[in-house]
Amino acid sequence: MANTTFSGPVRSQNGFQTVSINSSTGAVTVAAVSLGASGIVATPVSLADGNASLTAATNGGGVVNIVPNGTQDNTYTLPAPVAGQSFTFVYGGGAADATDFIINTGSNTNYFIGGVAFHDTDDGAVSVLFSDGNSNSKLQVNVPAAAQITVLAKDGTNWQVWGTVVGATAPAFADQ
Repeated sequence: MANTTFSGPVRSQNGFQTVSINSSTGAVTVAAVSLGASGIVATPVSLADGNASLTAATNGGGVVNIVPNGTQDNTYTLPAPVAGQSFTFVYGGGAADATDFIINTGSNTNYFIGGVAFHDTDDGAVSVLFSDGNSNSKLQVNVPAAAQITVLAKDGTNWQVWGTVVGATAPAFADQ
């Protein structure tokens, strides 16, 4: 069967289907494609317990990146920003982590704009931490008990950031 490549959006009034053919019997099985509010639902990606450079094809576009309960501080480096590209990170450990994860843009010229809410498990305090909006290119999520962070490329330079972190130590924005 041939593959078809489209240069523009694909639209359908009656949905999409996936088809499988039993190689023994030739029977055709049809299944609807799972659709979310904004398109095809992507399978989550479990990130490695180690530093990694992320790609838009594997880790972006609605994919949930599950951050492990690490054995070391792990840095996840974003690709160069392309307007509209997004990455979501969710801490997936079964207990508060003893290590940190860092989201890195790779350069102070590709800085974060925005902030994250922080819920302190020690004293119950709630606060919001903001990037400086002009050079902070790293977000360090310190020993999370829970976290969900989304970054969205505003343009070809900057990343909008928002989310929530729960833990004993506040997250921090920093330069390279």
